[in-house]
Amino acid sequence: MAQGDLHVTERIVIPATDLEYEHARASGPGGQSVNTTDSAVRLRFAFARSTAISEGVKERIAALRGRLINKEGELLIHAERFRSRQMNLDDARERLGALIRECLTPPKPRRPTKPTRSSQTKRVTGKRERSSVKASRGKVSHDD
Repeated sequence: MAQGDLHVTERIVIPATDLEYEHARASGPGGQSVNTTDSAVRLRFAFARSTAISEGVKERIAALRGRLINKEGELLIHAERFRSRQMNLDDARERLGALIRECLTPPKPRRPTKPTRSSQTKRVTGKRERSSVKASRGKVSHDD
């Protein structure tokens, strides 16, 4: 089942040649035709060799969805939420587009901060109190 290009944003378009579709039987409810129709969709996106997205986006996709990437560098998306093959196909394409849009903006760099003086004194005070509680536990001496 051939589909057109995937328009992620106005500037980013994934060509149809980078997308591959497989159909399989979906699990779950479906009535009498559940065992005869291949309504689940498995979308393969060869993002490692795609020229439509930048290297930074590829790295963020790999970091976010590393478990969904196979050895050939293909991102696998499995869609079987709906009973219709076309709706599952649209769902898989929309999920891929959403993932790429999410990875377009680089994450903010973490700037290390120092603990405040108040938090340091609270921490030390708590440690002293806990230490005194533990020190008070011990063998009871019977002075009779």
